[in-house]
Amino acid sequence: MPNLRSPGTGRGTVVDEAATGSLPAALTGLSWGLPRTFLGLDEATSAFASARSLILPVPYEATTSWGTGTRYGPRAILDASQYVELYDNELDAEPCRAGIHTLPALELTRDGPAAALAELEKAWGAVYDAADGRFLTMLGGEHSISSGAIRAAAARHPERLSVLQLDAHADLRASHDGSPFSHACAMTRVVDRADIVAVGLRGVSLEEVEAARREPGVTFIFADEMERDEAWMDRALEALGPLVYLTFDIDYFDPSLVPSTGAPEPGGGAWYPTLRFLRRVFAERRVVAADVVELAPIPGLRAPDFLVARLVYKLIAYATADGAS
Repeated sequence: MPNLRSPGTGRGTVVDEAATGSLPAALTGLSWGLPRTFLGLDEATSAFASARSLILPVPYEATTSWGTGTRYGPRAILDASQYVELYDNELDAEPCRAGIHTLPALELTRDGPAAALAELEKAWGAVYDAADGRFLTMLGGEHSISSGAIRAAAARHPERLSVLQLDAHADLRASHDGSPFSHACAMTRVVDRADIVAVGLRGVSLEEVEAARREPGVTFIFADEMERDEAWMDRALEALGPLVYLTFDIDYFDPSLVPSTGAPEPGGGAWYPTLRFLRRVFAERRVVAADVVELAPIPGLRAPDFLVARLVYKLIAYATADGAS
């Protein structure tokens, strides 16, 4: 089978014309490095017109309250993805053959979180419309960006959206550090537009628990319940409606797997049970879009970046697999 990646990862390697896009012919023989595209796919496999999934990097960070660096998350994911094997043994396929297009990074205004999230909602809506039913994944950035994407998606579907939130934190505060647009308030900004099923929680305030008890459309599944058996998967699926937006804060994972995040909490999710659950979600529900947020890369520590890149590829694989809802 042909190699689907753009050739030329090192200095001195000549990249062919397909990898250099619309450059003048006189420049195509130079030693260009790979473009910053997911998996480093060649132009044919990553063409916008034919790709069945799209990736939108949003390196936004303004309200982080402890560890910082989420603005570097999208770049770290894209860079690590260059080394992810394209073959998926679970699906016995190379899911990237369905086509994955990486859009340019979306740079948001610096005129404050309210303006930035309003800008994101409008921009993400435009991308969602252009995707025309294809699977769209947003790479963050801090978790506050999810609210704009969820609100834009909810506005485009007549039936009520369910948000599947994999997260260590509920993000259901009314305000945090003086701002209602903080990453810790992301789900509060969408609870009027969508039901929320939050999975993997273990760092939650009393305020958030009380808010969830007031809202009939909010379901909490704590990490200690997940440790007992896998009955939580059925409970989560039963709480989800037919139309799902997936928001994945990577602090959902135990910090032994992903320490590279701003607020790590012990006792989080493991890799294979999470994949079993996600495959069921994609098979039994229609997942319209996803975001993966809160990776704050640690220089010299590559394993977490690679794990998140693999996770993104898994989401795309499940979304484009035959039999996905």
